Amino acid sequence: MRKFLTELRGKTVMTNDGQILGLIENFVVDTGNGGIAHVLVTPSEDVESRLFQTDGSGRLVLPFKSMRAVKDVVVMELGK
Repeated sequence: MRKFLTELRGKTVMTNDGQILGLIENFVVDTGNGGIAHVLVTPSEDVESRLFQTDGSGRLVLPFKSMRAVKDVVVMELGK
């Protein structure tokens, strides 16, 4: 399945065990190889941001390679 990144912005992100993390705000591209490196997620109010890598704006920085399913929500498989 192919998607435009603009179609993914604003989608809800959740873990594979059902925890809602927040909404996709943007992506980080590796300029060396042109691949997508990370997904930037605006965290929901009940997410413990300190448990995740965050950027200077407080967004969660999640590895793009952890994205497992894209339908109504985006499912991320995150190991802690």
